[in-house]
Amino acid sequence: MRLGVVGYVPGDPRAVTEEVLKKGLDLGVTSVCYHGSGEVLDALTTEDCNRVNALYNKLGLELAQLGIGYRECLFDPDGMTRDRIVKTIGRGIEAGRALMAHNVLIRTGSLNPAGSYDPTPENHEPGRLDVLIDTLTRVADKADEEGMTVVIETHVLTIMGSPEINRKVIEAVGSDRLRVVMDFVNHFQSLDQAYNSADRLNHIFDVMGPISTVSHIKDISVEPGFVLHMNEEVPGAGVLDLVTAVRRWEEIQPEGYMLVEHLPEDKIPTAVANVRRIAAEAGVEIV
Repeated sequence: MRLGVVGYVPGDPRAVTEEVLKKGLDLGVTSVCYHGSGEVLDALTTEDCNRVNALYNKLGLELAQLGIGYRECLFDPDGMTRDRIVKTIGRGIEAGRALMAHNVLIRTGSLNPAGSYDPTPENHEPGRLDVLIDTLTRVADKADEEGMTVVIETHVLTIMGSPEINRKVIEAVGSDRLRVVMDFVNHFQSLDQAYNSADRLNHIFDVMGPISTVSHIKDISVEPGFVLHMNEEVPGAGVLDLVTAVRRWEEIQPEGYMLVEHLPEDKIPTAVANVRRIAAEAGVEIV
């Protein structure tokens, strides 16, 4: 497998410098990834992309994932809103191709105005999934046109809240250019699953493995409080059997990236070191 980080780089390719990229390079990773807002990606010029690409090439780095930032919901009842976000994602797909990204990342959003990962019963009303599939089909058409793979960040609190729903949606769209992120932490739903994580991990990989092209590697900590609180944690500092996760990823994507993400800069070195230790224990080589 390959190892990268999401971090260090500011959310604007025009602000990427050799000094910033070397923070990742010094950790021995081969990919340094970032997210950019739709407005930023829309403003990029060919010269901007060529400059960043030259820096990545000089340092021997790859852009395994480019995140496209936006607030809209892909299954918003308002058709004009959906048209607008399809256009934004389309421009992000073009930017991903110009920046030589392996994947561009999107999210489904939520009908809860508080945020894309904030739940609401409205997300699960009849017909919502059909609207999402229609929007994703339009996104996939653009991805096919540009030769770019789009991956969806899915989560237990969203409309794509389980491995089974993920598989159903991807199969309904029917494009090899639309996949999901193997972010297994996002699909733990109970204390039993967290404390018997090998079983849950194997199930997630069984269902989502064939439709995943990039993975995020994190851990889970279980916190006290009513009713259930499970938080993301530095890899190796939580309760998950990450040896199983690394082995399963190596089986399905031996050349694929696992990305350390959602951490402050001062914790990234520890996370990367822990993943290397876990991979060694799993008998998996990081190349």
